[in-house]
Amino acid sequence: MMRQLAGVVLVLVVYGFGSAPGWAKNVDLSTVPKRDTVQLTIYNSEDLTLVRETRVVSFKKGLNSLQFSWANTLIDPTSVELRFPSHGDRMTVLDTTFPHDKPQMLYWNVDSGIDGEVAVEITYFTSGITWSADYLMVAGVEEKHLRIEGFVRVFNNSGEDYPDAQVRVVVGSLNLVEKIAQLANIPVRAVGRMDAKRKNELRYRAAKGALMAQDAMAESQPKEIIKEGLSEYFIYTIEGKETIPEGWSKRLRSFDGANVPFEIRYRYRPQQFGEQLARFYLLRNDEASGLGSTPLPNGKVTVFRDNGRDGLSYLATRELKYVPIGDRIEVNLGADQRVLFELQKLKSVRENIWLKLSKSQTYQRVGDSRRVSDRQGKVVGWDERVVYARRIRNYSNKPITVEIRRHFPGDVEFRSALDAKRHDFRTVEFSTSLAVGKTRSLLYEVLTRKGRNGRQNEVKIARARVQRPRY
Repeated sequence: MMRQLAGVVLVLVVYGFGSAPGWAKNVDLSTVPKRDTVQLTIYNSEDLTLVRETRVVSFKKGLNSLQFSWANTLIDPTSVELRFPSHGDRMTVLDTTFPHDKPQMLYWNVDSGIDGEVAVEITYFTSGITWSADYLMVAGVEEKHLRIEGFVRVFNNSGEDYPDAQVRVVVGSLNLVEKIAQLANIPVRAVGRMDAKRKNELRYRAAKGALMAQDAMAESQPKEIIKEGLSEYFIYTIEGKETIPEGWSKRLRSFDGANVPFEIRYRYRPQQFGEQLARFYLLRNDEASGLGSTPLPNGKVTVFRDNGRDGLSYLATRELKYVPIGDRIEVNLGADQRVLFELQKLKSVRENIWLKLSKSQTYQRVGDSRRVSDRQGKVVGWDERVVYARRIRNYSNKPITVEIRRHFPGDVEFRSALDAKRHDFRTVEFSTSLAVGKTRSLLYEVLTRKGRNGRQNEVKIARARVQRPRY
């Protein structure tokens, strides 16, 4: 704040009643009232940061002029507002003036009913301030509990320093178009046709109302997710205060969860993770885990494990998607070379074959594929029956649980003695557990009806004992 016109400047010029108003020239910035408090509410999606700052200014009874400058910053001057948190009934803002000879400055003429110090609050929107989240997980030697730390990194390219600032970040979606339509009392589809100046004015009003929405309830109610129409968002307050200098980034700790219980699962989901068996850490963002006070924003998570030798083993760095309160946190650690996962195709036959006879244009059912060559006609339908064995070998140092999902297009019947169920109309899922050093083969048969034999494009599950074929 000691750099001449490099940031926000607030100067008080005092006039007595009956004096002709005039504008003061630049004064030494050591006379600028120091900010008492600064609060930044950062909303990445719109590149908007709501700044709320308070200062204590000495007023004389009568007409006073406040000068506000935003030179070399990204502050939007049309969003700047002044109010008086106390003595509001005796302090009146008469007008706001933008002098032509000082294009990056405005003046408020204030009629004061008192002599003395009065707190003023200035709010405005600036751009160029963004944030990102990252997390650090460290699992214990036995991989039963872990510590998770959350961080928010704030990037300041707004042109202004913000010393001792309280930082709040918006997690989720804030639909400003919907809010603009409500303020203007017009359909949402008409917002795009609004006058640009009017639209921008309503945009700031809508954003300010949303970003200050939790303040009224903060004293009496716990923090909660705000749901308004298509908007669903949460304003997360970082504890403590930090100086956020211009041109720098600052990493702030958002939470620290110690001794958090978690589970390990192995998952086969080729639609999501490819053909590998992926190892997961699973935990919950809830109070029982020592978490759950807020949703977790999307960001990067880096995972380590205590190696038992006063060191850490690096496991993975992954993207973590937004996690609501009560939902499960799932971290994919990738393939585990100690668990072998193989698919064996044991038997494949075609049966229930239908031919369209070329001479009579009729259909005829024949047995299996060995009898088709003896007849004249075109194959128009058949059943394909394949027996598979999913073999799993556990060479790790602890028992494991494996969850398998397989996607089957077409008219399919999944036959097995496994405790299988449908995940969706084309996907079957089943699971198994393996002790240390054990091998297990999961047998199942897939019957696919092709051509005119097919009826419905879905998978059905049939309980059946599948025999390993003899060679």
